[in-house]
Amino acid sequence: MYEERRSGPRKVLLTGWFSFRDGEATAGDVLALRRVETVLLGSGTAYDVAWSPGFRPDALHLDDVRPHDYSHLVFVCGPLHGPQVEELHRRFAHCVRIAVGTSVIDPGEPAVTGFHRVLARDAPGSPPTEDLAARAPDVPPRPVVGVILTHGQHEYGAQRRHAEVAERVTHWLAGKDCARLELETRLDTRDWHLNATPAQVQSVLARLDLVVSDRLHGLVLALRVGTPVIAIDPVAGGAKVAAQARACGWPALLPAEQVDGRRLDRWWDWCLTSGRVAARQARETFREGRLPDGADRLLEALTSHAGAGHGAG
Repeated sequence: MYEERRSGPRKVLLTGWFSFRDGEATAGDVLALRRVETVLLGSGTAYDVAWSPGFRPDALHLDDVRPHDYSHLVFVCGPLHGPQVEELHRRFAHCVRIAVGTSVIDPGEPAVTGFHRVLARDAPGSPPTEDLAARAPDVPPRPVVGVILTHGQHEYGAQRRHAEVAERVTHWLAGKDCARLELETRLDTRDWHLNATPAQVQSVLARLDLVVSDRLHGLVLALRVGTPVIAIDPVAGGAKVAAQARACGWPALLPAEQVDGRRLDRWWDWCLTSGRVAARQARETFREGRLPDGADRLLEALTSHAGAGHGAG
């Protein structure tokens, strides 16, 4: 490795795999970056962060950086290998280059030897160190939101608004500061991506702060475990989701024609406040059987002469 220069930094450019145009930003990478930023801020060291334009389009990007504005380049987290890292050595040849919290696979690789110093989290022949993300600044928890959308239900024909509803809802959710979890009520005993029993589905729903669903059972199963739901009926004019919301006395319902950011925000705020209590009340109503359902009338239908007919009853 090159001999390290002894002068202090004038300005540092923080880079990582989150900086490359075709790179990616992982939660661990960004938390590692936050740990490094905390150290630099505490020392009064000036720095910039270079972000991938695919992840942060409005931020500083490597293509826009003027290398001679910086005396030091720091590469944060991830493995040290490949041509993208090697290009940093060429472009920032005048800088002191340091890698921190990284993994070294081959110590002789140019991507590694190009650094003046490597503060590795793991490397051949060296004891491992704690990953930088472990001591990153605490972040407050965000709402955990289950998203249950259907793209089927072709039986509704020209009344289907499923694609439009899904596009509006997912676009809105992308702008919410929340942890999103795409869920499916369909069961499968062979596909590990799917739950195999209703109990498994309910166990997930019970741990959420909120559910957003355009499926009837997304509404019912969430209320069964006391989790508030923004229910959306994806059928023009209203169909089974709207009917079920009325039957359950659940107010957080949007018809397909009324799905927009303002109305979604309104029910979001309600579900995360008063809606928590309302959802628990709905759960208790279900458990106590206060509202009759079809099964309550099934035995009568089975034993009644009228039951031999084909009426809806």
